[in-house]
Amino acid sequence: MIIDFNKNPEGLVPAIIQDAKTKNVLMLGYMNQDALDKTQQTQKVSFFSRTKNRLWTKGEESGNFLNLVDLKLDCDNDTLLIQVNPVGPTCHKGSDTCWNEGNDNSYGFITKLEETISNRIEDADASKSYVGSLFKKGINKIAQKVGEEAVELVIESKDTNDDLFLNESADLLFHYLLLLQAKGFKLNDVIAVLKEREK
Repeated sequence: MIIDFNKNPEGLVPAIIQDAKTKNVLMLGYMNQDALDKTQQTQKVSFFSRTKNRLWTKGEESGNFLNLVDLKLDCDNDTLLIQVNPVGPTCHKGSDTCWNEGNDNSYGFITKLEETISNRIEDADASKSYVGSLFKKGINKIAQKVGEEAVELVIESKDTNDDLFLNESADLLFHYLLLLQAKGFKLNDVIAVLKEREK
């Protein structure tokens, strides 16, 4: 890995810190060659502090270290992407990230859909939404609906109509997410089980 430290007159390159599991960006720091060497030697991320004018290891005072997982260099050889397993919050102000955001797993649209389902379930006037009315009918009705959608998906998988197959896939996934919440779980709980099986 040949890093171009000379593009910056101070000999520093930006180091983007990303959680190796959630893929969330936690912070941005700067490294010189010494900080990079120390990071690779100790497996704990170190930076060059421009305000203190010295090397510092993240967590050296707080204990909230950034344990190194992987280093990647961008196409211009002047920016690092460093994947870590954080110990505790990353920001010195106590939040998970330096943007005051939680470091939670997010699955993009699926996470948004889970939030929508949750909001519809909790809505006082639940009968106005499909989710709310189905949820009020209880776990047996929700489970039955998942079963129906699964059978419909199997039937469509044996046919050649891709549009119908994808629509039935969407119906099954939607009702499965609803069933998970009816049982008090979210997709993260299922993913945790799958990760355990990976070992």
